[in-house]
Amino acid sequence: PVSVSGALLREIEAFLPCATPDAWVVTARRSDQQSILLIDHANCEKKAAATALALMHRYTGNTVLLNKMSRLAREELRHFEQVVKLMTRRDIRYRSLSASRYAQGLYKGVRRQDPGRLIDTLIIGALIEARSCERFARLAPELDDELGEFYRSLLKSEARHFGDYLRLAEGLCDQEHLADRLDHFRLLEADLVQGADTEFRFHSGPVSDVMD
Repeated sequence: PVSVSGALLREIEAFLPCATPDAWVVTARRSDQQSILLIDHANCEKKAAATALALMHRYTGNTVLLNKMSRLAREELRHFEQVVKLMTRRDIRYRSLSASRYAQGLYKGVRRQDPGRLIDTLIIGALIEARSCERFARLAPELDDELGEFYRSLLKSEARHFGDYLRLAEGLCDQEHLADRLDHFRLLEADLVQGADTEFRFHSGPVSDVMD
């Protein structure tokens, strides 16, 4: 499977405000949580595609964004199909799950008016893709061979999506403004990733009493 270089992974880890807590990894590798991990992973891929399409519908005049989001949406849907196929092989039924507080918590910090709204949305996209990449890398050595290899195979595209979102945001504002908004959302993200959660999800914080 195609992976990312150590340098790129270190860049992504440096971009994030904190590492995924070890307690989350311990829960994620539990055999009784594998179905939840995969179902929520499928949901994340589907939502990522929907977000890209929503940006294409809202910002029709931004050709660079249209091209980047079109490719991203196709890749995220392909990943969704791959996760569902893997679930089928493992006899895991795709069912509804409540969403984690992660994305919702980040989007609470988005400004209401453009261009601030778009800048903030792109920064959130970069953070979510970077966190996904970091978690794939953390999980891959902890899971069975098939799932570990699958997560390694996703690293390259997730890293590219992170870069696409960040560069799009950089093209809309000066460095000082971008740094200020990055600091704002990194604080939110760190609290969401490190704070205790009541339910285990792909982007949740650590959970004490696991439930679905």
